[in-house]
Amino acid sequence: MTITNSEEIIKIIEKEHSNISGIAVLKKDHIAFEKYFNDYTETDTIHIASVTKSIFSILIGIAIDKGYIENVRQKVLEFFPDYKLKRGEKNIQKVTVEDLLTMTAPFKYKSEPYTKVYSSDDWTVSVLDLLGGRKATGEFKYTTIGIQILSGILTKSSGQSVLDFATKYLFDPLGIKRPPKVRIRDKEAYFSFLKDRQVSGWVIDPQCLNTAGWGLALTTRDLVKIGQLYLNQGIWNGEHLISSQWIETSIIEHSQWGDLSYGYLWWLVGGGGNMSYAAMGDGGNIIYVSPEDEIVVAITASFQPRAKNRIDLIKDRIIPFFKVRE
Repeated sequence: MTITNSEEIIKIIEKEHSNISGIAVLKKDHIAFEKYFNDYTETDTIHIASVTKSIFSILIGIAIDKGYIENVRQKVLEFFPDYKLKRGEKNIQKVTVEDLLTMTAPFKYKSEPYTKVYSSDDWTVSVLDLLGGRKATGEFKYTTIGIQILSGILTKSSGQSVLDFATKYLFDPLGIKRPPKVRIRDKEAYFSFLKDRQVSGWVIDPQCLNTAGWGLALTTRDLVKIGQLYLNQGIWNGEHLISSQWIETSIIEHSQWGDLSYGYLWWLVGGGGNMSYAAMGDGGNIIYVSPEDEIVVAITASFQPRAKNRIDLIKDRIIPFFKVRE
């Protein structure tokens, strides 16, 4: 189906993607289309789920740019000198920051033990206890709780809280409102944060460390700004917020999950000669960047299991419509 006007996009979303709360399309640094659904507005924040991971990749890149972290080849345990290794555990000693960024770090579980980690007093240490095992480093293993180690690394290396670091070096320069801290104390609060219609903030653990793999609520316009920053090679209002080298490195293939390619917590979703990339989260939350077309598509969505594929919506319908319009 070829879209001939923006009203058709609205009809498709209402019919086939009913949990979408907002969509914004940026073309050549200008908002070409913006629409909100289900009584949401441009000021409403939504839990962006695993899109948080890609934003954390940006924070790690900034930390490297500023010398807080030497490089991605640093061993994880260098940041936790007081951590006590389990007897006979050697595999964990090989794990690097890059292994976490590329989802190739080994873990000692088959399915993620969310309850065990999120009911502990220190989520970072709890995940470190799960790191290692018999599997070799280098095998792709998608993880949400595993990324929490990056939160500990950022805090240890910078001497700042994740929220303070993100606010100073990313949110404030982009004009993104600083999210409040949200403490999740039990399973009910956890599911409430995932599913509540009106949600705001950034989840913290008992040590006040923000989540790295989920738990951040932002607006649709905030996501567009993140995509625009990457589209413009890290430059915002004439200032380099993050190096173009980090961006280039983070959006090339470092690992694979089946037919899908993965960078540094970014998915590579381009087809043919168009090397597009995306930050994706449950429910269909997404930042999609098409450098070739100079287009960014940001979508926020409320929680919905098995939400319909947003990549198809963007690649097959939205991008073709806007790429031919100046």
